[in-house]
Amino acid sequence: MTQNGSIKILAIESSCDETAAAVVSDGRKILSNVINSQISLHTRYGGVVPELASRKHIENINYVVKEALESAGETLGSVDAIAVTNGPGLVGALLIGVSFAKALAFAADKPLVAVNHIEGHVCANFLEYPDLEPPFLCLIVSGGHTHLAVMKDYGVFEIIGKTRDDAAGEAFDKVARAIGLGYPGGPKIEKEAQKGNPKAIDFPRGKIDEAPLDFSFSGLKSAVLNYINHCKMSGIKISTCDIAASFQQAVTDVLVERAVEAALRLGEKRIVMAGGVASNGYIRNSLEKACSENGIALCVPRPALCTDNAAMIGSAAYYRFLKGERADLSLNAVPGLSL
Repeated sequence: MTQNGSIKILAIESSCDETAAAVVSDGRKILSNVINSQISLHTRYGGVVPELASRKHIENINYVVKEALESAGETLGSVDAIAVTNGPGLVGALLIGVSFAKALAFAADKPLVAVNHIEGHVCANFLEYPDLEPPFLCLIVSGGHTHLAVMKDYGVFEIIGKTRDDAAGEAFDKVARAIGLGYPGGPKIEKEAQKGNPKAIDFPRGKIDEAPLDFSFSGLKSAVLNYINHCKMSGIKISTCDIAASFQQAVTDVLVERAVEAALRLGEKRIVMAGGVASNGYIRNSLEKACSENGIALCVPRPALCTDNAAMIGSAAYYRFLKGERADLSLNAVPGLSL
């Protein structure tokens, strides 16, 4: 423990196409948060190319970690532990971060803490709301996951709803590609939708009768593709802004309806939103309005903390560190790690 009594953790995140490192104090205060994005590299391919992402992580990770320590005014010797994302994510990308963190922990004789990437997204809220404490209901929406979960305690989750097929963020990327917007799909659809009519096209809202809190976006994605094909075959002019706006509205309706329904069923007075899709302003505002109408408080981190970053990993690691959880040098990447 550092001299002033605080616990400082150096965190590393490399689950997809961002090489990130941060120093976080006591799980709530960001001392540094450095992100090297690869978006410009992968945009030309229409999505993340795993092999290229891994190579870029190798090139960038040493510099990113060094900058995070320097920006925080810390050294490898002055931090109390090293944390790293070990899943879920792209296996090659995860291995770069895990291998680097293990080497640092061994060389500096520091404890190593493994963190679930999705748990990290939830814990980003602790950085935004210092007084937030579990238990609470979480709506987790990212490129690979769409979950409703109750965080019962730090690191303890109960999944009460999840997607049966595509995650919401995945659907955004696929639809963006289909209408020629490219990668990354989320922000490009949000921008295009601002020019369109969200009621122009009546896309379906998937619902599963036997599991009313679960999600399904595959049918919506297929409906968009079928609409585009119908327009092309019939010689109908395609309005990309109307498609984007109508698709975004359909996703928003499903997310908001399920989250509010879950809160009312469980008697929860707060919804905590997390994940990259939580940076979508239209979805945030719609959920905030619905929560207000139902007497529910909403917590959402600033957009920079919704997308992949290492500060959220440092926050999650702090609570695992306090519980005495330690990883050894056999730690491996687990691409399909569950929450």
